[in-house]
Amino acid sequence: MAGPGRDAGRPQAGNSTRKAILFALRRDGPLSPDELVSRLGISRTAVLQQLHGLETGGLVARRAVRHGVGRPRHLYEVTTAAQTAFPSSYDRLSEGLLQAIEAVGGRALLNEVFRTRRDLLAARASQRLAEAGLADAPLAERVALLARIQDELGYLASAEVAVGPDGTPDGVVRLHEYNCAIHAIATSHPDACRCEIGWFRDVLGARVVRETHIAAGARSCTYRIEELPPERRNGRALPVLQARTSGS
Repeated sequence: MAGPGRDAGRPQAGNSTRKAILFALRRDGPLSPDELVSRLGISRTAVLQQLHGLETGGLVARRAVRHGVGRPRHLYEVTTAAQTAFPSSYDRLSEGLLQAIEAVGGRALLNEVFRTRRDLLAARASQRLAEAGLADAPLAERVALLARIQDELGYLASAEVAVGPDGTPDGVVRLHEYNCAIHAIATSHPDACRCEIGWFRDVLGARVVRETHIAAGARSCTYRIEELPPERRNGRALPVLQARTSGS
């Protein structure tokens, strides 16, 4: 999750002044504060305040330009990091690429693409577990790291250890994802969600059951994860289990 100061200069919903400055700098920059005041009809104090916040957040950079004698003139320009503040069409691009893959190689090639993506995600997560010394750690610790990996990818993920009536852990860990970072793909290509269940199982060597599903209208994707005996942790020999959910 974002730490303190991480979003310091990032435009927030409703902050029209900050967004207007960013868009003006992207379209016409580099610009001085006075040029922004003239273009946007905003007070100089407000412009300087917003520029300071954007610079602190790493979304704009300032440079001094000398014109003869006197104090230098400061110009501001957006940085590469500001790209996330502007409109994008990643979902449409991804959907278009999948349609092109299916048009070229049919459903078989598209399925192979999803299988390859599953293998890549599993390999990366397994490497993270190994680097953290958690490859053979208790299930709860492995799922906690998996949640951090998914959170870094935009899924707003967290892990929760289930407890029984007596308040002690009952061997079940739940992984919650409160955002679907590939929602447009997931709703039109169910294989993307099956891929996710599959690589969770591959990495954890555990039984994975999806209990709720954003694509089916739930508030989150929730996975019930249970440990398996070591002799049964043999990757794809394990069944991929999926709870029944309406619309899935």
